[in-house]
Amino acid sequence: MERVVIALDIGTTGSRAIAFDKSAGAICTSYSEFSPIHPEPAWVEQNPYDILNSAVKVLKEIIEKCSSYEITSIGITNQRETVILWNRRTGKPVYNAINWQCRRTAKACRDLTEYSKLVKEKTGLFLDPYFSATKIKWITDNVAGVKNSIEKGEIAFGTVDSWVLWHLTGGKIHATDYSNASRTLLYNIKTLDYDAELLEIFGVSESILPKVYNSNFNFGYTEKTITGKSLPIIGILGDQQASLFARCGFEKNIIKNTYGTGLFVMIETGGKIYDSDKLVSTIAWKIDKLPHYALEGSIFTGGSIIRYVKDNLNFINSLGESSDIAKKLVSNGGVYFVPALTGLGAPLWDADARALIIGLTGAATKDHIVRAALESLAYQTMDVIAEFKNTLGDEIDLSGYKLRVDGRASENDFLMQFQSDILNMVVEKTFFTEMTALGIAGLSAVTTGFWTERGLYNLKKIEKSYNPAMDDKIRNNCYDMWKKAVSKSLKWA
Repeated sequence: MERVVIALDIGTTGSRAIAFDKSAGAICTSYSEFSPIHPEPAWVEQNPYDILNSAVKVLKEIIEKCSSYEITSIGITNQRETVILWNRRTGKPVYNAINWQCRRTAKACRDLTEYSKLVKEKTGLFLDPYFSATKIKWITDNVAGVKNSIEKGEIAFGTVDSWVLWHLTGGKIHATDYSNASRTLLYNIKTLDYDAELLEIFGVSESILPKVYNSNFNFGYTEKTITGKSLPIIGILGDQQASLFARCGFEKNIIKNTYGTGLFVMIETGGKIYDSDKLVSTIAWKIDKLPHYALEGSIFTGGSIIRYVKDNLNFINSLGESSDIAKKLVSNGGVYFVPALTGLGAPLWDADARALIIGLTGAATKDHIVRAALESLAYQTMDVIAEFKNTLGDEIDLSGYKLRVDGRASENDFLMQFQSDILNMVVEKTFFTEMTALGIAGLSAVTTGFWTERGLYNLKKIEKSYNPAMDDKIRNNCYDMWKKAVSKSLKWA
């Protein structure tokens, strides 16, 4: 009987399950979408059952489609930082999931400014609403009965991986991996443990926290009554770490960018933590005794700005149409779109920035705005990579590096060429774009021996390379104007 490994990829807007065969061919896939909830401006929530039900739905469908195969394992990868609290006895959430994009705790973060340096030193993260801790505190303080239930030991907290894992195992396993734990603002990435001082600062009880295991740990078995079969769950990684693992693993000279709802630019730094006042230092994964670290620039609004142009402005009929529109124009006509719909992430970290379109003249059309929205993804990526260069200095020479891309917006031909032009760097797109799923499948399959590590890294066949072709003077002028536009959006709220 042929064997397969299943990747369960629980993203920000939907869940996807993919079964991979021995040669990493995707033999079948299933996808189920779910929607965000916006109760107030800059607030983003999700129904925890929508997340769970979509994950179970696609997993059951894939398992049924693979009835003639032996399933070696399931690996889980997930949207990070999103917070869910639930009752350990009933399994019911006490409130909606507070999404990673939500900015409701901006004031709470400002009130804790005196701890910013301490938080950065211990966690590698910024004191920002993006991360989990202040979201946990908000639910604790604002949802009736939660504090009392925590005191009774009735409440569990988890990021999306823990929430889904708990339910898939019938409530037996309350756990997470190092990559997800490192995104909570509660985990010390140097001592590799939840930090008592941080728990006190954020007012979070240690009793609600999941246990932390290696990223390739055997996290238990799915309940047959839930998924149709009892299968081992081997491997959990945050989605961006999974993408990084698929893109480079231990290969050098690679920067990866995932063009999803947000943009997540990462470079693996081995066993060393690099300090940066503008970038996140995070655990990439822990497989053996020592963790691997990464520098990351987390950009809040990426591909979602193209959806915004389609759904809110009605300027395009489909996401793919934007590439053709942008290619028809000689330039952006001086129009710049700063997509700070939920503030700005790396490298500025301004929760009070707001989106703007600037440079409009009588000659500007909606097509120029569409192109400006696409260009904004490339400029934001440039902002982060420029900071990589500043942080790494002479230790790591980025001049020979390539940018490897994945995510839906990486299919946009105009964007990828413009990205290469503005970076003056080769951009590589592989044949398979669902690299988050491939990453967690690879981690799970290498752990079970279904794939070899070398075999996994040989699977990254390049479909297309984009080479820079922009004049230096034009490049510099475009980027200078972008930075000027961004400056106008800061501290707006």
